[in-house]
Order: sequence, then C-alpha cells, then structure tokens
Amino acid sequence: MKIQGFWGRPAVVFLAAALGLGGIGLVAADRLGVTNPPATMKFANPDEAGSRYTFAPVVKKVLPAVVSVSSSKMVKTGFGGQGDMDMDPLFRQFFGDGQGQGRRFNGQPDLPRERRAEGLGSGVIVSPEGYIVTNNHVVDGATEVRVTLNDRREFKARVVGTDPKTDIAVLKIDAPNLQSIVIGDSDKLQVGDYVLAVGNPFGVGKTVTMGIVSATGRGNLGIEDYENFIQTDASINPGNSGGALVNDRGELVGINTAILSHGSEGNQGIGFAVPISVARNVMDQILKNGKVTRAYLGVVAQEVTPAIAKAFREPEVRGALVGDVSPNSPAQRAGLQKGDIILEVNGKPVNDGAQLRMNISLMDPGSTVAVKVLRDGSSRDFSVRLAELPTEQAQVQRNSETPESTMQGVSVENLNARTASQLGLPASTAGVVVTDVEPGSRAAESGLKRGDVIQEVNRQAVRNTSDFDRAVRSSKDETLLLVNRQGSTQYLAV
Repeated sequence: MKIQGFWGRPAVVFLAAALGLGGIGLVAADRLGVTNPPATMKFANPDEAGSRYTFAPVVKKVLPAVVSVSSSKMVKTGFGGQGDMDMDPLFRQFFGDGQGQGRRFNGQPDLPRERRAEGLGSGVIVSPEGYIVTNNHVVDGATEVRVTLNDRREFKARVVGTDPKTDIAVLKIDAPNLQSIVIGDSDKLQVGDYVLAVGNPFGVGKTVTMGIVSATGRGNLGIEDYENFIQTDASINPGNSGGALVNDRGELVGINTAILSHGSEGNQGIGFAVPISVARNVMDQILKNGKVTRAYLGVVAQEVTPAIAKAFREPEVRGALVGDVSPNSPAQRAGLQKGDIILEVNGKPVNDGAQLRMNISLMDPGSTVAVKVLRDGSSRDFSVRLAELPTEQAQVQRNSETPESTMQGVSVENLNARTASQLGLPASTAGVVVTDVEPGSRAAESGLKRGDVIQEVNRQAVRNTSDFDRAVRSSKDETLLLVNRQGSTQYLAV
C-alpha cells in the first residue's frame, strides 16, 4: 500500500488530482438507486424525465473558479542524476527523468548543475479579490508560480502563505472579473453524499469527475501532520492537487490532496481531500496574521484498540488514550494523567487521537475547553485553558497497531544511569530496557522496539527485571505496557 500526494511529494505522498473524461455523463437514476435526485440535478431531456439526470448546471457554476497552477523551481543535477529532486521517482513525473549516466569531459564527471523544473497542479478562487487556495506541495520551493483561468487568461501569482502541516497554501493574483466559488460546510458532509472533483489531471485540461463521500475524518495515514481527510471515490489523479471537491450544490467542501495507490500512479477509487473547514481556518489565519498558530493540549494521544479497552476494563472502544502528558502543559496543569481516556471535548465525542489533535489545533490559543475523561472506570470533567503550540515541539508520535500477543521473544535488562543517558533519558528514570524483540513475534507486531523502557506492566510499576518477570507471569492472555520511548510514554497492549 502506498499513499501518494498529487504533485510531487516525497515517498509516501502521491499527487492529488481528479481523473475523468472531461465532463459528467448522464447518470441513470435506477442504476444508482436514486429515488429523489439532488435539487441541482436537472433532467437531461424532458422526454426522458425520471430516468436521466445531469450535474451540468453545477459544473457550469464551479468551473470558472477552478484554475490550473504551474510552478517552476531550480533543481541541481549531476552525475547519475542524483539531484535533490531526482532521488524521488514521484518528482520525476513532473520534473523529468534526470536519470542520465553523467557526461564526462577528460574523464571527469560533470559538476552539479542547475536546471529549471516545471510542475502542474490546480487551485480554487475563493474570493473576487484574487485569493486562491491550493496545496502547499504544488508551490513548495517554487521560484515562480503562474495561474491559468478557465477563460485562458494567465497571471503571475504571489504565494501569500503556506502551511505544510495541513498541505494548504494561499496564492494571490491581480486580475479583474474573477468568479469565486461558494464555500460550503464540510462538517455537514455525510457518507454517501454526492461530490464532484474538479481540476487539471495530468495536464490534459479542466476535468470533472463524480463520486460519493466514502468516509469522513480519515487520519493516521502518514500524509500530513494534521489529518482529517474526506475520502471519496470521485476519480483523483496527478495534477488535481489543490483542485476543488464540491457538493451537489456546487459548494466547495474540500481541497483534493492525495490518493491511495498500490504501485500504480493512477486513481483506484480512494482519494483524499482536506476539508474546507480546515483549509479555511488556515487561510483566514494566513490572511489575518501572516502565519498559522495552533492551540495544544499537551498530551500524546493514541487510539483505543479493543485490546487496550479490554485492558482498561472499558466495555466500549471509544475515545483517545493519554499515553503521556507533557510537563508544564495545559493538560498537566488541569490535572489530566497518563491512562486517562478522553471521551469528549466541549461536549463533542472524541473518536481517536488524530481527531482530538486536529480539533484542538483548530481552536484558539488561550481558549478554555471542557474535557471529559474516563479514569479508573469513572468519568471526570476538567476545564483546560489551551496554550499556543510551541514551534519547536516535535510531531506527536503515532502508535502502531497492537494485536493480541504474549511477551515471548522479548529480552529486558535493568535500566542503569549510563543506559538511560545513552537513550537520552534522565538518570532517575525507572524501568527495564528492552534489549531484543524477536522479529515476527507478537510483541514486535504490537510495536515494542529495542531501546524501549518498560515502566509499567498491567498498571503496576516496574523498577527492575524481577518486577517485570513477576508482573508478566501474573498476566494471562494480554499484557498492558507503559513504554518510555525517547522520553515520551505510550501504552502498548500485548
């Protein structure tokens, strides 16, 4: 499985785009099981009333607001084509192959040289003043950005601001008679709603494809730091990065960003878009403050798996488990602790750690939120005053899946001050250090790694190997570990 971003992102991301045949075909209502067509769907032919519909009126309204974005940058190439962009095959799709053998003169390889590389993407006009929203990876590092409108006018664009953490960028063009798109409400999207993807896939020209919302709130994909994607089966392909995802009323609900690919560069029916609620928040902050600030709670939150829920004697698999609490953070000051399961924030249910992190990031630093947690089987309410996310704070580490397992194949030793120092931990850190995890063992599959420091087994403190052995022997089919990994703790259900 490979996640790809739409325009030339490194490794895991493959180009966001919308693929199709250049338009929306007539859809047979009986084939789709459509009993009541959307209000904006018109009869294609009065003689065929009740059998065929079209999204043409919607497309006609949306197309003028969707633009093509071309960018250029200078990249270095040298012997073997090992320039900074040529290393990634995804970049070669947009910037040329660059995999030459390195010409030589008098037996000496060429020195690194610079050449101009071109890339294509899409964007959406969101205001008559010329502001355009696109993906950050469409314009990242570009020395020149140009925008081509639906009426074929072309303008040089200025990058107003970018936010790599959500892959959103804001551009500005100075042009008269611009038609902007209507902003919708992505929070009201439901699985099964019609959506249209509009953009410039593969540079073939403006293209529209139709699908439905396959899922909402998709996270833990490893594409961006903050993920709350809309998943759709509307065809998306390279070149549609930054393009529009609209509902059946022609309202912008998302910015197309990435696709899921199994070794293929094309659409396989699984595409992802940044919700417009997220993109608009980023855009508003860029235009108002010139930068993006985020609130933070100060916890390392992880998914509550069935195994972890069982270990915590929680009948429902819900919420986000607090694996660690940052020192002097809002969460610590409010009284949150490791092992708490966050159930609600401001009365809204929390499904997992990714959703919690995204929702908190969209709030204002300094605001106060009501947090409901489950602790030792009882719910408790806390009032937390959020702080601004420190710019130097490291990305929250995501916990890997933790299937049922035993501790067979795990070797541990007592943790001394010297080993703790080598692991970057305070000398006073207590626990046992994992010296080996047998590959393929259930412990390895659960995410336990060499160098992890186990501090608790089944909620009991572990200070030495004797404590560890005793606790493991008393375990039955499952073991809950509190692991300190490079100074950050998290729970693993083994």
